[in-house]
Amino acid sequence: MEINEQKIASAIEKALKGDQIAFNTLLNTYWNQVYGFQLKRLKDEYEAEEITIQTFSKAFDKLSTYNPKYAFNTWLITISKNLQIDKSRKKNNQPEIDRNTSASEHLKKVADNAPTAEDKLITEQNLAELLAMIKQLKPHYQEVINLRYFQEKSYNEISDAMEESLSNVKVKLLRAKNLLATLIKSKRQD
Repeated sequence: MEINEQKIASAIEKALKGDQIAFNTLLNTYWNQVYGFQLKRLKDEYEAEEITIQTFSKAFDKLSTYNPKYAFNTWLITISKNLQIDKSRKKNNQPEIDRNTSASEHLKKVADNAPTAEDKLITEQNLAELLAMIKQLKPHYQEVINLRYFQEKSYNEISDAMEESLSNVKVKLLRAKNLLATLIKSKRQD
């Protein structure tokens, strides 16, 4: 997939202003690259996915520190590599400690109620079909979709329930919605 640098620069600029669609564009554009990088290093899908979520969470938190002189994907891979190294060190040096609870100021600004294209697609589905598609997702994506759309929890409530940072929850929800929308689109084409 060829990446349009102007589109990315525009998405970064909009994301800095809290535009949810811009965050989604960045996530969709670079997810496979970051995830693939981690999968090669870790050889574990779950761990690779967790670090990829943390990578985007941290990147969105620190987006204002990104230097446009460098490629955005290089910046993301560097964050991802450092997170994985830190996680390995912590795992080797001490017992599991509490997860990071600091919430992203930028992601807090993202509109909680603005329906995206994925939201609209999801709500148009027959409930039984939708539930069957949700069951095709990985358990942590099923959980975040359930908490958000069926239990109607706020991001903060989901963060507390899942014992994860607010920014991780937002990235997981973005990813879950994208995966679900892809399943819905492929079903419609059948």
